[in-house]
Amino acid sequence: MVSTRSLELAQTLVRMNTVSSRSNLELIHFVRDELQRLGVASRITFSADRAKANLFATLGEGKPAGVILSGHTDTVPWDGQAWSSDPLAPEVRDGPEGPSLYGRGSADMKSFIALALAHAQDFLDSRAPFAVHLAFSYDEEVGCFGVRELIADLHDAGIAPLACIVGEPTGMVPAIAHKGVYRYQCCVRGREAHSSLTPQSVNAIEMAARMVCKLRDMAEGFERDEPRYAGFDVPFSTASVGQFHGGIADNVVPRDAVFRYEFRNLPTADAISMQKEVLAHADIAAAAMKKVAPEAGFTFETICEVPAFLGSADDAVTRLAQRLAGQHEHARRTTLVAFGTEAGLFKSAGIPTVVCGPGSIAQAHQPDEYVSLEQLARCEAFLRGLAASERLQ
Repeated sequence: MVSTRSLELAQTLVRMNTVSSRSNLELIHFVRDELQRLGVASRITFSADRAKANLFATLGEGKPAGVILSGHTDTVPWDGQAWSSDPLAPEVRDGPEGPSLYGRGSADMKSFIALALAHAQDFLDSRAPFAVHLAFSYDEEVGCFGVRELIADLHDAGIAPLACIVGEPTGMVPAIAHKGVYRYQCCVRGREAHSSLTPQSVNAIEMAARMVCKLRDMAEGFERDEPRYAGFDVPFSTASVGQFHGGIADNVVPRDAVFRYEFRNLPTADAISMQKEVLAHADIAAAAMKKVAPEAGFTFETICEVPAFLGSADDAVTRLAQRLAGQHEHARRTTLVAFGTEAGLFKSAGIPTVVCGPGSIAQAHQPDEYVSLEQLARCEAFLRGLAASERLQ
């Protein structure tokens, strides 16, 4: 069973409202203070408005390098979801997988943060030849923004970890790849007119619709032509439009339209090239629009660019995670995950990375989010094994 200390810490963190639209400083300061009681200093990097922060701490100062345990502190909201209990009042009750901890962030991913913190003393007492780093970030759910500042700070400080374990919910099976998530907003400017005078106007909605059709054509092309990547539930890249707004009245040719879209690219595909194809198509459409209205055209804004992640079953950190998860040498396995994480950013910074944590993504972001106590116990065994490790793999 999961320890009382770990469970209590997980409940404490779930009670803190760290929805991405809010500050996470209550949680960051709590972790900082808990570590300070153990004599551990924390590196804090703030957002531009200082309303949010990342925390990085080293357990085993003086050892040559360390393994990062990475988690994000923010959660998604629950507005409009049909919860059977208060999302911020964590409770243990029977669930589909046995006794489970319910509450927003219980699976994604405050329990992992709590377990890592609960074992801080074990890492301090460890005779392992490497340190353990705790890296807890802000704004992962809205674009992995905070971790970029954290990684930049490590680089500036000359801290070069050996490896990183991102504790997203994978059922404690090491994940070695996920798709990228690239989101953009397109604003279309046309020229308004009375709807009886359409030749004198540029209809922003219609021009936006042509761009949406381009995205749909691209999506169909990925499904038709892209080499499959076995192991993903959708084994090809995707494109989709998530929001569309425009127009003010039925008899007014709309001057403005706005839509948002995303690419989810395989680790073997280039999302930047996909976006360049969209921009090239927009340039062609804009040339025709400007013949009627010189002010017409398209502007694009990047919402987020979260790179895909591609590790390897042969990476030392993957083999470490397999061993700590209790996999036997002759039956080691890995998985791929559909959701985005911070793993691609750590990997891009030159840090070998694997994704492995308690719970299932099927419960994340859902009403009555939960993580089973059995999964938490398995994660505790994983962390105790890390503290007792004498080698990286």
